Amino acid sequence: MFRTIRWKSKTVGVASLLAVTALAAAACGGGNSGASAGSEQTELRYQGSVGQVTPAELAADLGYLGPITLKWIGNTISGPQDIQAAATGDTDFGGAFNGAVIKLVAAGAPIKAVISYYGVDKDSYIGYYVRDGSPITSAKDLIGKKIGMNTLGAHLEAVLDTYLRQQGLSADEVKQVVPTVVPPVNTEQALRAGQIDVAALGGILRDKALERGGIHPLFSDFALYGTFSAGTVVLRKDFIAKNPRTTKQFVDGVARALEWAKTTPRAEVVARFEQIIDKRGRQEDKTAIKFWKSYGVAGQGGLIQDTDFTRWIDFLRGRGELKKDVVLTELYTNEFNPFRPATGS
Repeated sequence: MFRTIRWKSKTVGVASLLAVTALAAAACGGGNSGASAGSEQTELRYQGSVGQVTPAELAADLGYLGPITLKWIGNTISGPQDIQAAATGDTDFGGAFNGAVIKLVAAGAPIKAVISYYGVDKDSYIGYYVRDGSPITSAKDLIGKKIGMNTLGAHLEAVLDTYLRQQGLSADEVKQVVPTVVPPVNTEQALRAGQIDVAALGGILRDKALERGGIHPLFSDFALYGTFSAGTVVLRKDFIAKNPRTTKQFVDGVARALEWAKTTPRAEVVARFEQIIDKRGRQEDKTAIKFWKSYGVAGQGGLIQDTDFTRWIDFLRGRGELKKDVVLTELYTNEFNPFRPATGS
């Protein structure tokens, strides 16, 4: 059973009418319209990441989620899988690369992005690394080679594809490069063992690998695009319609947690992360968290920009991967973000 709380508001209508109205609002992409003025769900199921602290987990620990509690149901290494779980109702929220969000919405999934949660900056970026002495020095050298990454159809494959095309490879040549799924914690080892030719490494796993030496970058997403927000947290549209106050509290808390992480000294943030990992008792190695530098989210409070999606809409359309055209209002809303401009969406 989900835990619910009765928010301070006037109860109107009857349960059956409210349920129908909420579902109708969800089908139309509505936010607050049709929402129940009574009980709302405040226990939110989610998937985590081994040895990492998500912005939502940080928000909960900082006390920014108010009456909302988070229920961890397991870990994932795949953004597309995470938002698929949210779309099917196996979890209440998930996060992924914006290109994966676009594809899922285009396929008819009833989800909407509500806040950015990771991005790329000078400290948080994905580099594509080769071993020192590797014969790979250019995009052409990647033909027939294996590039290790956490999942297919998401951020890392999109960046790889963009790099290859920018460097002049034909569509047929791009198809001969082999993106290969490797769990993030094993990617460095797979590169050093020669099981893959290039390793996509980011954040703490990248910095640990560089500290050990023997590898160097071929290119990075930061070099290609500069600073940008890359992924968003999504909720089901019917969840938003039925739980507008919970949605607002959740987005507010995550937004404030992102700003706390930006403005708090790094050593204090890392110490907080270590405490969170200890308290949740999942028997994780904390070594990697010491290398954390930022969530990389551009802008304030995880506000979503049109360009966070239009860049990838154009990219996916060029690859013929969009099942139908999508408009920005179908994809995201800043309605619940406390940092949105007074006249913004």
